[in-house]
Amino acid sequence: MASSKKKRQSHVNSDSQISNSIANIFTGSQPDRTGAEGHFVEGSIIRLVMKNFLTYDYSVVHPGPNLNMIVGANGTGKSSIVCAICLSLAGKTAILGRGDKVGLYVKRGCHKGFIEIELYKSGGNVVINREIHVENNQSLWMLNGRHCNQKAVEEEVKALQIQVGNLCQFLPQEKVGEFAKMSKIELLEATEKSVGPPEMYAYHCELKNFRNRERELENVVKEKTSFLEKTKQRNERNKHDVNRYYEKKRHLDVIELLEKKKPWVEYETTRKELEGAKKERDEAKKQLSALKQAQAPMLRKIQLIENQLKPTDAQIKDKTAAIKEASLKCKQKQDQLDRKHKEIDDIKQTQRLKQMEEEDHQKRISNTRRTIDDLKAELAKIGDQPDVTPQINAINVELRQIREERAKIEGEKADLRREKDNIYAESIMLETKLTNMNNLMNAKELKLRARHRDTHTALQWLRQNRQLFGGHVHEPMMLVINVRDHRFAKFVETHISFHDLRAFVFQRKDDMEMFMTEVRDKMNLKVNSISAPEESCSERLPSRKIESLRRFGFFTYLREMFDAPDEVMSYLCHQYKVHDVPVGNDQTKAMIKTVIEEPYLKVLYTTEERYTLKRSHYSNKISTSNSAVNPSQYLTITVDAEEKRQLEQQMKTCELKLREIDERLKALQAEAVALDRRDNELLAEKKHLSEVKGKKRQLEQKISTKQDSLKQMEQSVIDLQKIEEETKEKIAAVNSQKVTIVAAFIAQMKLRAKLTMEKVYLALETVGLMAEKTKLENDCREGASELKATDQRCSRLEHRKVQLIEQCKGLMKRAKSICRMQHDESLTEELRKAFSELPDTLDEIDAMLNEERSRAECFTGLSESVVDEYNRREQEIKHMEKELEDKSNALNSYRQNISEAKERWLYPLKQLVEQINVKFSDFFRSMQCAGEVDLHSENEEEYDKYGIRIRVKFHSSTQLHELTAYHQSGGERSVSTMLYLMALQELNRCPFRVVDEINQGMDPVNERRVFDIVVRTACKETTSQYFFITPKLLQNLQYAEEMTVLCVHNGCQMLPPNQWDEKAFIKRCLQRKAKA
Repeated sequence: MASSKKKRQSHVNSDSQISNSIANIFTGSQPDRTGAEGHFVEGSIIRLVMKNFLTYDYSVVHPGPNLNMIVGANGTGKSSIVCAICLSLAGKTAILGRGDKVGLYVKRGCHKGFIEIELYKSGGNVVINREIHVENNQSLWMLNGRHCNQKAVEEEVKALQIQVGNLCQFLPQEKVGEFAKMSKIELLEATEKSVGPPEMYAYHCELKNFRNRERELENVVKEKTSFLEKTKQRNERNKHDVNRYYEKKRHLDVIELLEKKKPWVEYETTRKELEGAKKERDEAKKQLSALKQAQAPMLRKIQLIENQLKPTDAQIKDKTAAIKEASLKCKQKQDQLDRKHKEIDDIKQTQRLKQMEEEDHQKRISNTRRTIDDLKAELAKIGDQPDVTPQINAINVELRQIREERAKIEGEKADLRREKDNIYAESIMLETKLTNMNNLMNAKELKLRARHRDTHTALQWLRQNRQLFGGHVHEPMMLVINVRDHRFAKFVETHISFHDLRAFVFQRKDDMEMFMTEVRDKMNLKVNSISAPEESCSERLPSRKIESLRRFGFFTYLREMFDAPDEVMSYLCHQYKVHDVPVGNDQTKAMIKTVIEEPYLKVLYTTEERYTLKRSHYSNKISTSNSAVNPSQYLTITVDAEEKRQLEQQMKTCELKLREIDERLKALQAEAVALDRRDNELLAEKKHLSEVKGKKRQLEQKISTKQDSLKQMEQSVIDLQKIEEETKEKIAAVNSQKVTIVAAFIAQMKLRAKLTMEKVYLALETVGLMAEKTKLENDCREGASELKATDQRCSRLEHRKVQLIEQCKGLMKRAKSICRMQHDESLTEELRKAFSELPDTLDEIDAMLNEERSRAECFTGLSESVVDEYNRREQEIKHMEKELEDKSNALNSYRQNISEAKERWLYPLKQLVEQINVKFSDFFRSMQCAGEVDLHSENEEEYDKYGIRIRVKFHSSTQLHELTAYHQSGGERSVSTMLYLMALQELNRCPFRVVDEINQGMDPVNERRVFDIVVRTACKETTSQYFFITPKLLQNLQYAEEMTVLCVHNGCQMLPPNQWDEKAFIKRCLQRKAKA
């Protein structure tokens, strides 16, 4: 048995001590450490030294080789031993779930801490030293007395098969709940690493890599096979196109030869045609010369007559021009006469219009007189009538009253409209504020949905089925908690766990049970629910008024930072003591050493940190832990519930006022319509009376107007006699002008007749000469026609000869160009031979060309690239076939490797799981429960999906259910976790296991059963070292000789380590027991 104690501290920090004792102290036997190391497994912990580490000033722990029971009250430093083991073995701080910086594990007030661990190893133990510096969060490492880096320590730890990151081997207090949250795959990997052969996990990883590579190769082979098949099919289709291409090429070669020969045949044909044209042209020239000699005498006579006709033609032209001029002057005089006739007609027309105007004037005078007589008769009929003026005045008074009433109504309507507009604007503003608040609530709901979809699904179900519940049911806390200032959200969110933030709060337990049955059991949703305390705690008073703490910088309690429904606040006060958690500022941080000495403070907050204070029940010493306050993620969105309620009430008030105003406006509109109707009736009556009163006056005015008009018309009479005399004078003047024009017209007519006779004489003389000329021309017309035709023929033949010469030159040049010959080069023998096998006439060549072209055109859509593509693809097919063969061989090789690796891994794994299952089932059976462990996989070939499934049953009325973080209670999960670890314990591959306070939450019956199993299993000689940390033990438990009990005490009366006498302590214990 080994013992150690902490150094004595000042009165501020109480001392602590660890004492080791064997269970047989209580049975009366003496400890025996002779050959103790012979029972240690390689890698077991022989010694652990802590200096300035968490709650310890200095302490040395000597655990036993089997079960080590570490017992002590809360806050004495049990979990500090677990932290020391983890950090001394190069474990990460995240494994412990406490502070994220290693400097936080140094005792408060010290600049550095020290831990040392000695591990058993045959041939020489391994000693690891770690010195932790607070200032820079750095560590200095030593391995077996030599300085080294952390990597060397990690490799040494790995060689001893120690895995502090494996929950199956190392389960600290803060990670107990995470074991049940491990997936089947994670549990399998942790089990392989913990109890499987060293190569098992490597085989598993190798299998997963092989399977991934196999999938890749399968996909590659499949893709290449598919691509090769498509390529072959495509090339097979192209093969027909290649054959057609070569057939088309043969036709094109024949066409090329025909096109080469055709210009030579055209040249020869044109050359022969040129020779014939030359002969024909020479004969035509001889015939033309003979005809010209025969026509010469008659042509001379015709020329003489033509010379005589020229002067006569000139005189005829002069006479024609003079006649034309005389005719023009005659026409001008005729036009002048026509204008004078029209002028006389206009004068007569003007006279007729004046006569008609006078007749119409007389008719109007007569009509006006008749109208005056009629109006006078009507005026006489009217006579005397009563005066309607009093009636009109009475109507005017009533109309003024109606207008005043209408003005009042319109004023009231305008006031109501203005009031309505103001209220409507206010309602729009209120609606906008409510919408903004609802949008903030929606944003919080979206965050919940993103973080935990099951809770959001359950929330939707709750909103649709609220009528099923008898009491109040509140949505998840994060939706109903409203932080008054977003700066305080981080404190509230740090203080309340996320599991509770997403929990539904029920006023009644039966409602909660019904809700969980629906959403958890039927809908298979992972949700949390809470039943509020039966007696409300929301109004609990804090242990001290905040005014007494203001000198330390505290300004409020956590409860005052947020609003929540009564049931939610009651639960938070009961569970989290939010009414008694003060929040301070930077001043609090500066005075923290003084603050933590204040009584009644258990949890407090500064600006950036949370402090948890624990006071020892034995020494009254205070131990503290602190952690950073993280920024808020969910509660920064704040909605003032009271303001929202007031806004909703104001909205209802506005809607009521708007309805009242609309009803009043309808009533006023009805009154206005009635007044308009009466106003129209009075106006119609007034109009009738006004017409009666003004009719006599209107008649008198009309008579007077008509009489004035009659006087004016009688004064403006037209003098017809005077107008007739003026008309006669104008006509006489126009006739005098007409006489002068007629005289000039007759003179021009005589001149034109004289010139016409002279022209006729000259024309007769011309006709005689023309007759003689016509006779001579008729005599020589036949010869001249033949001469002309011969001359034209000669011209055509000459032109044809020139064309044929140029055509022959062009054809020769074109023929040599097509055959790619030089200017002075002749046809090759090869071409002559090829031409000899082709037709010799143009018609035959054209016919053959058309036939060959038609055949070639049948092969459409073909090009030389088709052949190139075909040949290239043939080479690709050969290359792909070779590559596919290589990949297929590689795939077969991988499948063979997988088969071998699977055989190496799966069979031992099944045996291992079966061994675990046998132990696990036995343990559960001994507790009158049922449990199974099996290897689970949906597809045997998916090696990354294999996992270990734990199924348990704690009640005879239920079925086996898979162990999850949600289905079983906390105690049931703890029992299952503990028994699984014990099932692993006997397989004994890892050097030691650590389980910290796993029995918390178990009922006494299960705790006793589990303890018996732990003692019975961990104390076997075949098992490895086991650390079981617990703050309490039940009475009358069964202990074993092989177990070691490490009692952790603290207090100001503890002895220093150098004064601790283990033998004297045992002797006194035995003496007290004997006296008892």
